[in-house]
Parts: sequence; structure tokens; C-alpha cells
Amino acid sequence: MSIILSDISYHYPNTNFVFEHISLSVAAGEKVSVIGHNGAGKSTLLKLLAGFLIPSCGGIQSTSRPYYIPQQLDFQGQCISEVLGVAEKIEALHSIYNGSTDQRAYDKLADDWDIESRCRLALNFWGLTNVDLQSRIDELSGGEKTKIHLAGLLIHTPDIILLDEPTNHLDESSRETFYDFIINSKATIIVVSHDITLLNLLNTVYELSEKGIKRYGGNYSFYEEQHEMERQALTRQIDSEEKMLHLAQLRARKSRERQDKKATRGGKLVSGIPRIVLNGRQAKGENTGAKLSEKHSEIIGKSKQKLYDLKQRQQKEHILKIDIKDAQLHKNKILITTVDANAAYKEYSPIWQQPLNIEIRSGERIQIAGNNGTGKTSLAKLLIGELLPTEGTIKRADFSSIYLEQEYSQVNKDTTILELAHKYNEGNLPDHEVKLKLNRALFPKSTWDRNCRTLSGGERMRFYFCCLMISNNIPDVMVLDEPTNDLDLSSLSILTDTIKSYRGTLIVISHDKYFIEEIGITRVIKLNDRTEVNK
Repeated sequence: MSIILSDISYHYPNTNFVFEHISLSVAAGEKVSVIGHNGAGKSTLLKLLAGFLIPSCGGIQSTSRPYYIPQQLDFQGQCISEVLGVAEKIEALHSIYNGSTDQRAYDKLADDWDIESRCRLALNFWGLTNVDLQSRIDELSGGEKTKIHLAGLLIHTPDIILLDEPTNHLDESSRETFYDFIINSKATIIVVSHDITLLNLLNTVYELSEKGIKRYGGNYSFYEEQHEMERQALTRQIDSEEKMLHLAQLRARKSRERQDKKATRGGKLVSGIPRIVLNGRQAKGENTGAKLSEKHSEIIGKSKQKLYDLKQRQQKEHILKIDIKDAQLHKNKILITTVDANAAYKEYSPIWQQPLNIEIRSGERIQIAGNNGTGKTSLAKLLIGELLPTEGTIKRADFSSIYLEQEYSQVNKDTTILELAHKYNEGNLPDHEVKLKLNRALFPKSTWDRNCRTLSGGERMRFYFCCLMISNNIPDVMVLDEPTNDLDLSSLSILTDTIKSYRGTLIVISHDKYFIEEIGITRVIKLNDRTEVNK
């Protein structure tokens, strides 16, 4: 089943357009991604496709009603059967089983006599074996809520599927199950995601930007190759335009020099030629010189404007690199040793069935892996002292550390960007140096009065690492807890490059396979569902 968007525009009330004149078509069975910077309108586009928003102008044609899974899963107070859209059928089924002959129950159930068993099979498929259809959605974790909605795909078998950041809260094994589902599905699928592993499973990329929407006929890796070629072509075009501008300025200078020489000769009396004739020649020469000068100025002006526009495009395409200095500890120093350590959640039973015996040395790049609920965050906090052990011992050397969760709460403050940047200025850098670092991190003067709480996930990430550069206080140990969840692809690239260049000790919790592979993990501590630790 297909979807066609024809010249769509949309704006929220009393605001500028989110996007204008967007057209795209997705053929039956095609699997596509929609990518773009935060704020480009990707989620808005999916809501339009799903019918939750009405376009300001343009039209949408869909051969069947799409099944839409939003990024923000807000179904407070509902039970699982209500969220899955099967509550009435389940109620009718039970009513009939209990002896009801009410025709309305039969009408509601229709031919779905196996609806309850289908729901059970779907929930089991996504690992929700302990979740009952009457359970409240509020009682579930973020990953479980996502899997409830994914179970709906198996129950309703829609022809068109719309997914907004579907892997954000899924653990490693659930992601693998989801990837297999995408590969084997025959449905038409449109995905908004920053999960590069997922994006590479989709055969078409649509890039949404302020310039409109552009189609790339391949997966994300193909898009990256094409995008790099476009960046290189833009660089060559800028080089060519700079040479043309230089040549135009050279010609203009030589033309002025020739006109100046003629003017000097024209001012001298020539024997036998009346002054009135000489004055006429001089006036004609000055008029010609003025026209030439005007023509050269026009050429130079157009060239300068074109060069400015090209460099503005290059600035938007520029991949920011945040360079943080190396940690000061020498490599292979023993930093943390746990001996039969354990902790408890809310002072109840121990988190891990077997106590932990772990040694961490400086310079290691460690991933803490495991499914949801195995205690990954608790272990990370235990290692750096943010959580105290309830049994066993933990020895720590003298080192500095930071713990970064996906919200980047260190900069999610009720203060302006410039004010918080100055609070991180522990080395008393001159004011202009602080502002220079903000500019380099893509926070120009126009952003300095913004409240930090209004920053997107990607902006908070950039701002935090900018503050680290301002403080010049790079930690010996950096703990990252699901750092990629709220980032768009450009922000993910910045984070990946920054972490790759960091030379301290790294402890990472992430289910993002691409990110883990890129940052050069050297050791994995895996917590399995039996609460055992595999190193």
C-alpha cells in the first residue's frame, strides 16, 4: 500500500511554517527513512501522514490507514488492551464466553475469535511474557511501553507503518528482534530515527531541511557517501568562485590603472589640437571609465554574494568537531577494584544475584551491556561512587569523573547559555575567549540569552562539551549512560567524534551498536538476565 504527499505545507498556529511545498511518494512495500536536523519537522511529517494533524495546504493520499507509533508514548491511565485498541473485542469475547447472547457483542467481535490468543502471542514475541492485557501502561518501563506498541504490529498486521524513534528505549536483544521484524515485513514502512543500524536496513532516505525534501535512492551509508561527494563538490565550487573573484578584482584594478593613465595624458595640452576637442575626448574617456568601473563593480558584487551564499551553505554542512584535552592519568593504572560488591534497589533485595568482582584500569574503554532491568546504570554509579555498596568493598584511586545521562542535566538549568558558560570558566578565561568557544560550538551571539532548558538534546550535548572546554577540566573517567537517545544524526556524529578523540577512561551504557563500534570499545562487562556478570 502506498502514500503520496502532494505540495504539503504546515505551520502551527501563530508560528512560521515548519516546512513548505513538500512532495514525496512511497510505493507499496517500500521501506524509507526520514532524516534531518532537530526542528526540521520529521515528527510533524509523520503526524500528518498518520492523520493526527491537518496540512495547511496540499494533499495526502493513502491506500489504507497507517499504524503509527509516536516517539512520546503518553497513554496514562489506560490498560494494555486499550493501548492496543482491542479492549472492546476482548470485553465482547469474555461476555460471549460467559453466556451473553447480546448481538452487539457479536458485532464488536466480528470474526476475531482468536483475538486474545493473538495478543498473547504478540506480547510473548516481544518478550512481554509477564504482562497481562489488563495491566496498566503506567506500570511499565520505557522499553516495555515501546514493545507494547510493537506488539500491535503483529496483532493488526497493518499495510502501512509509521515509526518515530522506535529503538530509543529498546535493549540489545529487543533491537535485534525489531531489526529482524523490519527485514521480514512486507508492509510499507516510514521511519524517523537516528539509529544508523536501523537506517541501513531501509532502502531509501528522504532528507528534510529548510530547503525542502530530497530523495536518496539507497540506505543511510549510501546517503553518507552521496552527502560527502556533495560536500566535496561544494568545497571545489567555493575554491573556483574565490579564484574567479580574485581574477575579477585583478581585472578591475588593471582597468582603473589604464583609465588613470589615459586621464593623465588627457590633461596635457597637445600641439595643434584645440582645447575644446581635448576636453571632449577627456569627458568621453571619463564616461567610458565610469561605465567600465560600474561593470567591474557589478561583476565583483555578484561574485562576492555568490561566494557568501556558498560559504553559508558550507557552514550548515560543516561537521563540528569538539576537541577536548586528554586526561592526565597514565595508562594501565588501577582505578577501581570491586570485591564481592553488591547494591540494593530502594534498600530491598540485592540487585545482582552474584556479587561483583571487577577491576578497571585507566585508559580502558568499557561498555556495560545487558537487557533492561539487569542493573547497568546501578553498576556505573557504583563504580564511580554515586551509589554505595550494601555488601563487599570498592577501592578507588584518586581520579576525577563525570556521569552523563541522556538528559545532560549538568546544563539543563534555568539560566542563560552565556551565564552558565561563565560559571564553567574556572580558569578565568577572558570574556572574549569564552564567547569564541561558544561560537566554535555553534552558539553564536544570537543564542547567548536563550534559557538552557529550551535546548534540544543535541544542543545540550554540544553545550556541555563546550563548557568542558571552557573549564579546561577534563575528567579522568567519563561515564555515558544512553548518551545517543535524544540526538539527531548530526549531533550523533559530533558526539561520536568527540568521544573517539577522548583519551581518558570511558564507561558507556548504550544499545546503539553503531556508536559502540565507532568509539573503540576495548572491553565489555555484560550483565545477563540471571544477574551474573560476564567480562
